[in-house]
Amino acid sequence: MYFDRFDICSAHWMFAMLWHSGQFSDTYRKLGQLENMGFSPSPLWSEPSDLNENARAIYEQLVADLKASL
Repeated sequence: MYFDRFDICSAHWMFAMLWHSGQFSDTYRKLGQLENMGFSPSPLWSEPSDLNENARAIYEQLVADLKASL
C-alpha cells in the first residue's frame, strides 16, 4: 500500500458506498465530502474488485478497521 490521492479517494468512496448505515450516517456523509472535493468515481465501479490493487488494499484496511471496532 502506498500514498496516492486518487486511490485513497477511490477506496473511501467504495467503503462509504458499501458500508454506510443510512442517509444520515457519518459514512454516508463521506460520499458528499468526496464529491465536494471534486472526486467523481467511474460509473462502472460497483464492487471492490473494480478498484486497482492499491485502492483495494486501502479499502480492505478500512473494512478491517470497521470490523475490529464492532
